[in-house]
Amino acid sequence: MKLYIDRISETPSSLSFEAPSAWWEARVEDAHERPYTLAEPLRFELRAHTMGTKILIEGSLRGALDAECSRCLARYRHALRDDFELLLESAGERVPSDPEGAESLARNGLCLGDEIGEGWYRGSVITLDAFFGEVVACAMPIQLACGEDCAGLCPICGVDRNENRCDCRVEEMKPKSPFAVLEKLRDGRSGGES
Repeated sequence: MKLYIDRISETPSSLSFEAPSAWWEARVEDAHERPYTLAEPLRFELRAHTMGTKILIEGSLRGALDAECSRCLARYRHALRDDFELLLESAGERVPSDPEGAESLARNGLCLGDEIGEGWYRGSVITLDAFFGEVVACAMPIQLACGEDCAGLCPICGVDRNENRCDCRVEEMKPKSPFAVLEKLRDGRSGGES
């Protein structure tokens, strides 16, 4: 997925990219657990234009995952939606101080700054794959849940509390305080000292 610098002008131009399944698989192959698979292709819609010597890229991500709820373990479709901006400045002769950034600038023509919305470019072609990977990572939920109101599984009997009720009393499992264990130690010592 490439962006050609000489095709960008002051007039915003629209670009569309669809990430192939091989692109997605390459990004999740290192994950030990795979609680999700690609359900719909990931689409990136961009508007790019120059602002003096800088390039502004505004865009959106659309797609969907088949995921496993971390609360009730049910499979569900999770929509991925995110909007993003990237302001790029010509790197000129500058070299990023970190080796990873320098390698990215040489290989992809793009080095992201400390913030994902800014970076440097070099050359006439920018490969956007690594940046799109960051966009997807930022759009991923911290915890996969089939719904905000998902009650999850009962930690005692394992019943899905979205579908059935159980008589388990979860409160009995929880200590009244994080210091409850220390209280037991204190009570044990006070009995031996008298």
